[in-house]
Amino acid sequence: MLHLSTRPILRRVALAGAALLAAAAAAPPASASAATGERMPSGGGLSAVIRYTENGIPHILAQDYAHLGFGTGWAQAADQVCVLADGFVTLAGERSRWFGPDAAPDGSLSSATRNLSSDLYFKGVRESGTVDKLLATPAPAGPGKDLKELMRGWAAGYNAWLAQNKITDPTCKGAGWVRPVTATDVAARGFAVSVLGGQGRGIDAITAAQPPTAPAAGARAAAPRQTDPAAAAEAAREFFDTSRYDMGSNAVAFNGSTTANGRGLLLGNPHYPWQGGRRFWQSQQTIPGELNVSGGSLLGTPVVSIGFNEKVAWSHTVATGTPVNLHQLTLDPADPTAYLVDGASEAMTRRTVTVPVAGGDPVTRTQWWTRYGPVITGLGPGLPLPWTGGTAYALNDPNAVNLRGSDTALAMGKARSVAGIQQALARTQGLPWVNTVAADSAGGTLFTQSQVVPRITDELAARCSTPLGRATYPASGLAVLDGSRADCALGTDPDAVQPGVFGPAKAPTLRDAPYAENSNDSAWLANADRPLTGYERIWGNVSTPRSMRTRGAVEDVSAMASKGGLTVADLERQQFANRVPAGDLAAADAAKACSALPGGTATAGDGTAVDVSAACGVLAAWDRTADSSSRGALLFDRFWRRLTASTAPKDLWLVPFSAADPVRTPRTLNQAAPGIGRALADTVVELKAAGIALDAPLGEHQFVVRGGQRLPVGGGTEALGVWNKIEAPWNAAAGGYPEVVHGSSHVQAVGWDGGRCPVARTLLTYSQSSNPDSPYYADQTRLFSAERWVTSRFCERDILTSPKLKVVWPRERR
Repeated sequence: MLHLSTRPILRRVALAGAALLAAAAAAPPASASAATGERMPSGGGLSAVIRYTENGIPHILAQDYAHLGFGTGWAQAADQVCVLADGFVTLAGERSRWFGPDAAPDGSLSSATRNLSSDLYFKGVRESGTVDKLLATPAPAGPGKDLKELMRGWAAGYNAWLAQNKITDPTCKGAGWVRPVTATDVAARGFAVSVLGGQGRGIDAITAAQPPTAPAAGARAAAPRQTDPAAAAEAAREFFDTSRYDMGSNAVAFNGSTTANGRGLLLGNPHYPWQGGRRFWQSQQTIPGELNVSGGSLLGTPVVSIGFNEKVAWSHTVATGTPVNLHQLTLDPADPTAYLVDGASEAMTRRTVTVPVAGGDPVTRTQWWTRYGPVITGLGPGLPLPWTGGTAYALNDPNAVNLRGSDTALAMGKARSVAGIQQALARTQGLPWVNTVAADSAGGTLFTQSQVVPRITDELAARCSTPLGRATYPASGLAVLDGSRADCALGTDPDAVQPGVFGPAKAPTLRDAPYAENSNDSAWLANADRPLTGYERIWGNVSTPRSMRTRGAVEDVSAMASKGGLTVADLERQQFANRVPAGDLAAADAAKACSALPGGTATAGDGTAVDVSAACGVLAAWDRTADSSSRGALLFDRFWRRLTASTAPKDLWLVPFSAADPVRTPRTLNQAAPGIGRALADTVVELKAAGIALDAPLGEHQFVVRGGQRLPVGGGTEALGVWNKIEAPWNAAAGGYPEVVHGSSHVQAVGWDGGRCPVARTLLTYSQSSNPDSPYYADQTRLFSAERWVTSRFCERDILTSPKLKVVWPRERR
């Protein structure tokens, strides 16, 4: 990178921008070239201008979509080459070749538990031409021309960075698996993201599915494992429970009636993994006169996924819509690899895949596909779907023919209002598993669950569900339809761009409410004063208990809206308020229950008597926050996890849930609940054994280590209901919670003040680069630890006056 003084840069980049606007090469005049010592793009290859500001955030300026993709691919490779390369190994189906068949993938592109099953699936996708067919599908069902150019450019930029730079990241320095990619590889990554909630969660069961074998002569056939409907309903509910995912999010939009200046505000707080290929990466993308958007991109994608422009801001939250359904197949009695539809036999399609394996012979397996999708033998360990001589199950995932997610992101980046966001969603219909929350400079707000879900109406489920489906559909939205009947096909909505899915008119949507908020529950309480109802069960439930995080979030944002006069500073305070809703509900009563224990003693899970008296005062004195300085937060955290894991809600609360008061119920801790004493005793034993004081500040034991420096981390786990969600595995030997695995990620607080530039604060909690040798490996993590923000530089003058400005002109060398 070139360290250049600001004044010449103002002149040079202004000239470059003008040239780009005229569709000329992104080259400054000869004098600028001489001043920088940099040879400018020539020969017709792709190029871009990248202006880096504080925290290594690139502002990518290009003349068209191919050049913009080039700059984006280059800049992503500079920060994340090893993570990206690892993902491309996954997509090529070569993890077993390089890392062994039994090792686990990082989980960013699927839920496969072994490299071998991951390879069998992704190599099958590649060899069947799935992505090529989707690329060839005309828009709007397939990807648009601009996106194809972005993907072509991204691949060229990534490859150019590899060719022109030495890798310093020790994770992949000198590794043979770091190789150039194609535009199809980039599209394949988009496909993997699209099916994360569907086929991607069933890869082990798809690649393991094999037809039953006939018993040996004289042997008795084993009785197939029966699926109990009640157990299946609970298993399906757990499988599709968003609170159990390693992705989540909060987002809230405030309309002009609540703000200080009548303009909208948006706070986006997505919860994503802190390591691996599902990290966000921050940038601004500009094609003069065409596109100007800033925000976070999922690694390996060429578009801004969540972000803002000069008129509108948006974020996404993981939605409750069930993205798949099952078809129960009636098999041909003469052939277990054929199934009946209206009495006619239809052969399954064989997909035979061979995977190279390190240190061993290649492994060949056959997968079985039907008109509905692949045969699958289960959804999680609790929901077996056995393939017997008479029955099998096929998984329908409509996102397996949806390569439009990046089209949607691109269209949203060009929107000028929440109405434009809604139109972009309706036109492209590409979001596979998220809601959208948006606000605009005119004061508008939007919540919409415009995601791609199977067209399962309640009427169709009632008419066509098998006995298993009659149990799972009400519990989780998972429909199990009779695959032997053609009249049980999903049908098509007139406004849908692909068959078998709901059109955008059916998506739960709320416009211009004083606030619109979502924390991964259903659309029902996007605004508690204007509940959304009347949608089909597959979208989500209504009139059911909300998560602690939803309850706390609705309390917070409704109070903010009622107070009014809101500014971006209020959004900043909300992000780091670290209020613990569970603590507000239960800590005082837990302290009273603790004080009432005879002799201050409780019985631990192993039957021993434990003096817990010191814990009573700590709980009572705790400030009910999960700030890193908070004393008592760690004690309550460990206690509350134990108590809620072992005690049913009906036994935990004296006031049960009421659909008429969903935010305030259930409430009032049952101080007589038998689990309280045991949870206290086990927590006290655990902390003392680890040498942790009961009133230790949270940040001393919830932290990350970067460059040898321990950085305290505030925030809390799902069960606590903290807006600033942080999930970290407990490791007493390492000091408590020594590493964050997922939680707050690309956070943005955005508003407008009537000027040309949005008022935006951002924070990429885990920082821009995964390379420990990079200056941008932990800089924003240190800011997150200190609860500080990055002031966004969106307008040209702000970019060009950055004291950290660095400019590069990457280009292809042909």
